[in-house]
Amino acid sequence: MAALYAATPPLRTDALGVSGGHVLHLQEFGNPDGMPAVVLHGGPGSGSSPLLRRFLDPNRYRIIGFDQRGAGRSTPRGATRDNTMADLLADLQAIRHHLGIERWLVVGGSWGATLALAHALAESQAVSALLLRATFLARAEDITRFFQGAVADLPEAWSRFAAIAPPARRHALLEVLTEGLQGDAPQAAPFALAWWRWEAAMSGALPPTDEPEGDALQELIGRYRVQSHYLSHCCWLDAPPLLDRCGSLPCVPTAILHGGSDHICPPDGARELHRRLPHSTLRIIPGVGHDPTHPEMVAAMLRALDSYAASGRFEPEVNS
Repeated sequence: MAALYAATPPLRTDALGVSGGHVLHLQEFGNPDGMPAVVLHGGPGSGSSPLLRRFLDPNRYRIIGFDQRGAGRSTPRGATRDNTMADLLADLQAIRHHLGIERWLVVGGSWGATLALAHALAESQAVSALLLRATFLARAEDITRFFQGAVADLPEAWSRFAAIAPPARRHALLEVLTEGLQGDAPQAAPFALAWWRWEAAMSGALPPTDEPEGDALQELIGRYRVQSHYLSHCCWLDAPPLLDRCGSLPCVPTAILHGGSDHICPPDGARELHRRLPHSTLRIIPGVGHDPTHPEMVAAMLRALDSYAASGRFEPEVNS
């Protein structure tokens, strides 16, 4: 198995104030003179993970990681006010200016890939390359499929998930979850835990045994509160749809990596994105799901990022 790069201490840690009273937790790692790369976490609302930075060689990259609004160590946690796609795009610009970076490689997985695409459309001059893993396109059908479309594949898990809603509202689970997650912790906890269990079932993970408690449960509630807020608005990417705008993306090196068995973000979206971006490379990895730590996904990510650091381009992949 290919080994991730070793974890390194941060070069700097900032609390960056942005609009609406939000304060972003921002860190830099790696080589201060290296190739700038920003790593965008998933969710929305999940917060950054040290693991995601370890795909990049700290000797060759200047690695920027941050928690998006309402996520991780950014404050206020779980806040949905002044938290839209437009706000996140403004934050990326603010971070880049704060750090004195003109252009950067943008690395994103799942929701992070969504944000990477939106950022490249909004500030094409700021993006030197894109690495997109498990891309989520925020189409209405993608959102519906996650909440309602896996009944046939996972009938027992879906029945347990749907039990959070009254029978008459089980056709509108996102709406029910969004409403439930807006309350205080005792009210919101059952909705967050139901979502968490369903996501684990969709990812193919073993059924969770120890449920989050205390601060971990508070983090989970905040994560899904932000996520439901975005998904219930189609992430503000439906007019026009993100995919329909991708033909306007800058012609920069773009690598698309996707698990062939990803049930959270099925690979048809990655194939369609690649079709719209003829300059991109695509690799669909058989037997890999949504998990970025699968050995074959780790190897593919490392190979792509090492290739870009060495040559300024991603090595060609077999298009799938």
